[in-house]
Amino acid sequence: MNKKLWSPIILGIAVMAGIYLGRLSVPSPDVDDYDDIQVMQMPTVTNKLQQILDAIDLYYVDNVSTDSIIEKVIPRVLEDLDPHTTYIPADLLNEVNSELKSNFGGVGIQFSIIQDTINIVSVVNGGPSSHLGVLPGDKIIKVNGRDFVGPSISNQMVMDSLRGDIGTKVSLTVTRNKTNIDFNIIRGLIPQYSVNASYIVGDSIGYISIDRFAENTYEEMLQGIAKLKTQGCSKLIVDLRSNQGGLLDVVIRMCNEFLHAGDLIVYTEGAHQVRQEARADGKGVCQDMEIVTLIDEFSASASEIFAGAMQDNDRGIVVGRRSFGKGLVQTQLQLPDFSAIRLTISRYHTPSGRCIQRPYSDGREDYYQEMGRRFANELFKVDSTKMDLSQKFTTKKGRTVFGGGGIMPDIFIPHDTTKASPFLYNLRAKTILYTYAMEYTNKHRDEYKGMNGKSLIAKLEEKSLWNDILRYAAQKGVKAPSSVSPLEKDIIEQDVRAYIAKDLVGNDAFYAILNRMDPTIIKAVEVLKN
Repeated sequence: MNKKLWSPIILGIAVMAGIYLGRLSVPSPDVDDYDDIQVMQMPTVTNKLQQILDAIDLYYVDNVSTDSIIEKVIPRVLEDLDPHTTYIPADLLNEVNSELKSNFGGVGIQFSIIQDTINIVSVVNGGPSSHLGVLPGDKIIKVNGRDFVGPSISNQMVMDSLRGDIGTKVSLTVTRNKTNIDFNIIRGLIPQYSVNASYIVGDSIGYISIDRFAENTYEEMLQGIAKLKTQGCSKLIVDLRSNQGGLLDVVIRMCNEFLHAGDLIVYTEGAHQVRQEARADGKGVCQDMEIVTLIDEFSASASEIFAGAMQDNDRGIVVGRRSFGKGLVQTQLQLPDFSAIRLTISRYHTPSGRCIQRPYSDGREDYYQEMGRRFANELFKVDSTKMDLSQKFTTKKGRTVFGGGGIMPDIFIPHDTTKASPFLYNLRAKTILYTYAMEYTNKHRDEYKGMNGKSLIAKLEEKSLWNDILRYAAQKGVKAPSSVSPLEKDIIEQDVRAYIAKDLVGNDAFYAILNRMDPTIIKAVEVLKN
């Protein structure tokens, strides 16, 4: 057992042993002295750990908070289980749970901290800030009258200051065109969207990007697909790359839209959980759509359920790289002090019987270090993958798929190394392309006013921003090398145009530009065209 786990137990045993040995070390008493020694019986409890804690509470030489001991012991107890069983302290529970919520109380802005200043990237339509006239490009310099700039400002500090109970007030001072403007904003209900974008790639092919499976993701997906269908979409790319999962019932409902009546979506079972199956009811609105699912090494849990269900039922090709391999089901157990344990109770299995979970017998540290090993080899060539070829399974139409952890795509796309030049790396690491795009947008906002995504993209592509970008980068301390390849130049200008489009018209145009040079999406489009 882990030494860290034993340390508090040993402490308790030592305390009780000390009490006992202390009595033995007293000079031999006569009867009267012996009668003064009180022999206390510990209350009967169900486990040894509670006895130790009670002993510390009752007998220890100093006053010690056993609650603080418990807070340290619980994570150590759980760490010898699987990597996804976790303890959530009471003060973090709301924050952790909010990740799966679809709304929260706030002012309705997206921000980015650039050069120690909070820059407003976008304003939620219909939110409290948009009603008062807050604009993208505004820079927050005060919150509730207090200066809010400088190197100490963090993303968490900003969120803690701007989020809050609905109906409460927060005052902001922003600077716009060198003029300070004050806003008194009443916090409102702010939606958190999990569908990043939905647009037509071309040739009746739609694209939809989903970054998590939250409470409203199913409805958002249906709305996105409905929009695409009105634009002539009959084939669909579902992008689940870097989607780390979420709610099981949500992904089941999403799979149901694509599968035929009786198709198995997923099943779960564990030592104390009987097998439970989820099957399609045949009422899905996308049963006849051709589909390609995109995954990568950061696609996990619910993403793997979706990809596995499409692959095993032969509903569509999976393109990308082997997924993360998180196939353990957690239930959240609320504790009396409002902390919680997310306890693994069963395993996910795809329709063919594959267990999604990759091995974790070598401990948590080794489990999470696997991603580094993948980057050293597996992500660049398919023949070096670590799938267990002895675990063969069969899809609905008889194709062979393999187990061993994660979902192996039908078409492997190696990690893109074309974007790894030192010059491009420095431009991105120092957010130079992003800040250039923001400054450009603020200067030219009126020029693009009223344009939709398609017309905006066309106009941006008419402009050559290259020389201006190079001048800006040099001013920020990143000088271009003597020669830059045509591909690298295209990538840099593409990134800038995408950021400008995101600021002016939103995510659909951002992804439409950014995805044009994405080899995984290029392959997905090729598959759907054939």
